[in-house]
Amino acid sequence: MKKKIHPKYFPKAKVQCACGNSFIAGSTKEKIETEICSACHPFYSGKDKLIDTAGIVDKFKKRMEKTKVLKKAATERKETKK
Repeated sequence: MKKKIHPKYFPKAKVQCACGNSFIAGSTKEKIETEICSACHPFYSGKDKLIDTAGIVDKFKKRMEKTKVLKKAATERKETKK
């Protein structure tokens, strides 16, 4: 290994999650802040939790409601024509 080209390694770097969980890991940074960790991620925790930072889920739900209303109106129009 060449000397003086590698970053400093911190074997006891503290990782802090937005959920409040913290743990120690090895890293080239002394302190790491993250939004999701294994304690709060739905895959690891088994909890169904939506992670929606930009309102994408809300936009999708609004579109689905609008689609349902339009389909219902179209069905009613077809029934009245018969």
